[in-house]
Amino acid sequence: MMPRAHLCSLSLLILYLTTGCGQESRFSGPLKPMTFSIFEGQESSQIIFQFKVNPPAVNFELTGETDNIFKIEPNGLLYLTKALDRETRSIHNLQVATVDANGAIVEGPVPITIEVKDINDNRPTFLQSKYEGSVRQNSRPGKPFMYVNATDLDDPATPNGQLFYEIVIQMPKINNVMYFQINDKTGAISLTREGALELDPIKNPSYNLVVSVKDMGGQNENSFSDTTSVNIMVTENIWKAPAPVEIVENSTAPHPIKVTQVRWNDLGAHYSLVDKEKLPRFPFSIDQEGDIYVTQPLDREEKDSYNFYAVARDEQGQPLARPLEIHVKVKDINDNPPTCPSAVTVFEVQEKEPLGNIIGNFTAYDNDEENNVHSMLFYRIVEQTPHIPEDGLFLVEAHTGKFQLAKRSLRKQDTSQYNLTVEVHDNAFQTLCAVQINVIDINDQIPIFEKSDYGNLTIPEDTNVGSTILTIQATDNDEPLTGSAKILYRIIEGDSKGRLGVDTDPHTNAGYVIVKRPLDFETAAVSNIVFKAENPEPLVSGVAYNASSFAKFKLIVTDVNEAPVFSQHVFQGKVSEAVTIGTKVGNVTAKDPEGLDIRYSLRGDRRGWLKIDPVTGEIFSAAPLDREAESVYQVQVVATEVGGSSLNAVSHFHLTLMDVNDSPPRLVKEYTGLFFCYPLSAPGSLIFEATDDDWQFPRGPQFTFSLGSESLQKDWEVSKINGTHASLSTKHTNFEERVYEVPIRINDGGRPSPLEGIVSLPVTVCKCVEERCFQPVSRQPGMPTVGMAVGILLTTFLVIGIILAAVFIRIKKDKGKDNVQSTQTSEVEPLRS
Repeated sequence: MMPRAHLCSLSLLILYLTTGCGQESRFSGPLKPMTFSIFEGQESSQIIFQFKVNPPAVNFELTGETDNIFKIEPNGLLYLTKALDRETRSIHNLQVATVDANGAIVEGPVPITIEVKDINDNRPTFLQSKYEGSVRQNSRPGKPFMYVNATDLDDPATPNGQLFYEIVIQMPKINNVMYFQINDKTGAISLTREGALELDPIKNPSYNLVVSVKDMGGQNENSFSDTTSVNIMVTENIWKAPAPVEIVENSTAPHPIKVTQVRWNDLGAHYSLVDKEKLPRFPFSIDQEGDIYVTQPLDREEKDSYNFYAVARDEQGQPLARPLEIHVKVKDINDNPPTCPSAVTVFEVQEKEPLGNIIGNFTAYDNDEENNVHSMLFYRIVEQTPHIPEDGLFLVEAHTGKFQLAKRSLRKQDTSQYNLTVEVHDNAFQTLCAVQINVIDINDQIPIFEKSDYGNLTIPEDTNVGSTILTIQATDNDEPLTGSAKILYRIIEGDSKGRLGVDTDPHTNAGYVIVKRPLDFETAAVSNIVFKAENPEPLVSGVAYNASSFAKFKLIVTDVNEAPVFSQHVFQGKVSEAVTIGTKVGNVTAKDPEGLDIRYSLRGDRRGWLKIDPVTGEIFSAAPLDREAESVYQVQVVATEVGGSSLNAVSHFHLTLMDVNDSPPRLVKEYTGLFFCYPLSAPGSLIFEATDDDWQFPRGPQFTFSLGSESLQKDWEVSKINGTHASLSTKHTNFEERVYEVPIRINDGGRPSPLEGIVSLPVTVCKCVEERCFQPVSRQPGMPTVGMAVGILLTTFLVIGIILAAVFIRIKKDKGKDNVQSTQTSEVEPLRS
């Protein structure tokens, strides 16, 4: 039996180590079911609990999973004899009972549970010292391709058993880029985005990783760790886009037809196709072996190529890698006949055209693939109508469709039109097309004026632009309504300013001379105009224009008295508003087309600020200017010709006034409602705003504020808020109930010299009800006081009452004494009350 003194010297390693041995506390007590938590690995002879011995019990009995570790003394002291190991047994189920001197059980047995708490006494260990794995190039980043696993005997529910995986070395490491990553909790190894893009078995067929595992979640510097080696082979990725596919159009073979295939690196992939172009009809499919089929015949003329994607997914529907793009070209067959360019193709050929000249190019079309033998066309003339003067007048080049004149020059008098039938064929089809060749007249006749001189034409200078002033006529003996017979008129002399123009009637070739720009007697009173008539088509060789194609007339412009003309529609001036009277502020200029003298005057000078020199047009100030009244002053200027018909013209003069600092600051409004509630419980403040009629502040006014009297500084304080606002604050609460007129000095800081104004700000100190100010009415001289007013009022009521009582008594006397007495009693008693 262990001595009690020795037991008391042992430390108690249970959950609550606070109370000394031998005391009845949370570490000693009666026998009852209990649970204790004890850390593993502690020293032996650790006291757990002391149960009380209740007579007739003299001893304790311990049974259960003691593992020769737990002992109990006769006095009820439960202790352990050696360190616990949670990995051997995490819970010990014990039973304790008390027995008497004869060994009979007095109390119990009761269950005692010992929970062994974990400490970090085990290091994590990889299941293998070396791992082997492989990965396909271009695999999807983040998808695990292998795992490493470690175990730790510590409690996984505590940080002691929580493992943290990390790749510490990658060999080789290209450009310091990690191609592999590991899930720090599961040990799953996958490719990074860079690895998915750059792994290549030709460049580096294998990689070696050093992977570490730490317990304590990797967050404790005292955690245990282990490492392992991981060898990874990089294998070729067979998930590659197949070569472009060619499918012959309009195939009659049974569909679907396999055209290509894709394969994922491993079995079990689920394949699908994605239509990149979102076609209404998608003629391709894929089976779960990765074979791609065309499901119906294709038509190259409808669509000559297809582009779509093949996708491989895992069982969860997640993509295994990037989609592969599939290119399909529809191969042409000769299934379209040639097409004529139009119902009738029309060419023109001039008469007397030299042999071999090209008449035109005839181009038919074939919907088969271009630059293909199926679309190669051949041309042949199979019929000519009429056959005069002979057959075979035209030739078409077999491969190009180029038409030429073959045998002789043509004459329009023989026929004006030839109709040809042209056969166009490829290797399988032929088409007949119509070609019409018109024989057109050549320009071998010049325009001839009906007269060479149209005489004199007199018109006033104010003739309206667009007016027709003369009709001229030339004729041409070429074929009507052709470029050879059409006549264009051009003024070649006498109109360098372009005042006139000539429009041609397309049916009659008449020329209408029109005023295109205003005429001016003063610059061109008489003009000798020369016309030339010519064709838009060039003349044939050996034919030239001569005097018959020229005509003239004399244009006489008569004078019309015109009003003066200002050089500007609006004249501008800009001066300071402080200029002295008589300062020049601007000038205007006008001219009379006839050269008459001009006199200037003002109109609309409603303020009388300006005057104008009638001869020079100089404008001067005639009175003090005020920008605050009007910042831009606008008047009209009248220019009147002297003599003649006294015509005039009107322009505008705008005078911009620049501000000077001539207005002192002031309050923005009349402040009549500023008040503080009496009595003041604490200092308060009121906000007010100032303004200035001047406008010399590009960023707004910048006023400064201060008290207008130094004697008020003990009571009031002024503080600037911004350039226009300030606050007036009380400096104490000892104010009387009255109106205070507080002078405020406001300085505008203007240029060239600042102006200052003192304003009075009325502030009322008054009794308030519901935040509203009620001022007592002040007694005027001669008015009675309140007491006097009350006395006068009571006296008045008393006199009125006596008069009324006397009247009632007099009325009642006529009805008898009894009634008088009762009436007096009933009337007087209320009055006394």
